[in-house]
Amino acid sequence: MGTSESSLESSLLIEDEEQQTTKNSKKLALIPLIFLIYFEVAGGPYGEEAAVGAAGPLLAILGFLIFPFIWSIPEALVTAELATTFPGNGGFVIWAHKAFGPFWGSLMGSWKLLSGVINLASYPVLCVDYLKQVLPVFSSGFPRYLAILFSTLFLSFLNYTGLTVVGYTAVCLGIASLFPFIVLTLLSIPKIDATRWISLGQKGVQKDWTLFFNTLFWNLNFWDNVSTLAGEVDQPQKTYPIALFSAGIFTCLSYLIPLLAATGATSLDQKKWVDGYFADLAAMIAGKWLKYWVEIGAVLSVIGLYEAQLSSCAYQILGMANIGVVPRFFGVRSKWFSTPWVGILISTMIALAVSYLTFADIISSVNFLYSLGMLLEFASFLWLRRKMPSLKRPYKVPLPVAGLLIMCIVPSGFLVYVMVVASKTVYIVGALLTLFGIIWYFLMKFCKLKMWIEFDNAGEKDADEAADEDE
Repeated sequence: MGTSESSLESSLLIEDEEQQTTKNSKKLALIPLIFLIYFEVAGGPYGEEAAVGAAGPLLAILGFLIFPFIWSIPEALVTAELATTFPGNGGFVIWAHKAFGPFWGSLMGSWKLLSGVINLASYPVLCVDYLKQVLPVFSSGFPRYLAILFSTLFLSFLNYTGLTVVGYTAVCLGIASLFPFIVLTLLSIPKIDATRWISLGQKGVQKDWTLFFNTLFWNLNFWDNVSTLAGEVDQPQKTYPIALFSAGIFTCLSYLIPLLAATGATSLDQKKWVDGYFADLAAMIAGKWLKYWVEIGAVLSVIGLYEAQLSSCAYQILGMANIGVVPRFFGVRSKWFSTPWVGILISTMIALAVSYLTFADIISSVNFLYSLGMLLEFASFLWLRRKMPSLKRPYKVPLPVAGLLIMCIVPSGFLVYVMVVASKTVYIVGALLTLFGIIWYFLMKFCKLKMWIEFDNAGEKDADEAADEDE
């Protein structure tokens, strides 16, 4: 097939998809997008307990107060600029491709996709960790694996029904999952002793800096994941900056307020501050009724977290298919719901394959791969400013070049630290998955050369031509 025919076919396919999208009202509005970002990043204070167990109340509070400024805000600003400049479903894959070429775009896609789908496995595990506080049968063995399997399959099916459904479901889940913590905070006020907030931890309990920083990082990253949904968002150039800013404030408050309430209202037993401990704290503060409510909130939060992360992964695969990084088949949409069912299926299968790992192993592996991707993302952001200075940017980070360098270098230093302190197992996993990403790129390149598999290369060329015209 010639280039002109490919371009024409691509244009007709894109036009047909746009008409179908408009007809079925699939575009995401501002409020659902805010809650999807919230669930991409946080989903509530569930999972932050380990920070107190690792370093004590004071450092945990300072961590969730300061870390957003040195990590979350820079990542959100980079996402706001690049997602509005290149509003396609490929997200960060497109950014790396534009900056450094197809090899780095493909490698970025491998790192971010694998970190995302491995992260998917953490949510059912986290949910079961909360449920076992009430139902000990889920603590280990076959019942635990069965619960993880069925919850994963059910949540993936919900995602298949449509992004708009997922978006408004996220709004309801966000409000419902935070209600028990609002009650916990209000009931804690009469019991709060402010001196408990300045505790550096119990004597004899050593600080676990690796766990501390991994917990902060895991709870406050993935701001850029929402960029893979840019093609599904209503007026992304206007909507993204507002949504990211609103979700940022919402996320910080959802972490800090319950943490201040729980640490201030209860005596410190540092070794008990592990994932799921908020449920026990609720029982201490108000009784078992609130403990059960927190457990229900945890389940609702996990549903929102899983749906947001799976949407990001599935639409990333769709975007990668659109620009020719993976075969066109990977971008096939459902005839009934217009969702990328192949992307959903691939993401679900990988998540199930790694669900046997412990929660700590999962977040360590996720953080390592995500760090590799974020270093490339910051480099892409800076290089695109130099490579395409006149490119039209609907939102532009309002800083001079020196300010942009500082904004990217500070979180990059933290990314390097997270990678340095990783375990040998994480290094091995990271190296193997990186090797897989490199082999995948050259395999796809060979398949294109031999024309064994159909690729949507026209979409890639059209995107490049559009960028040149904007310049």
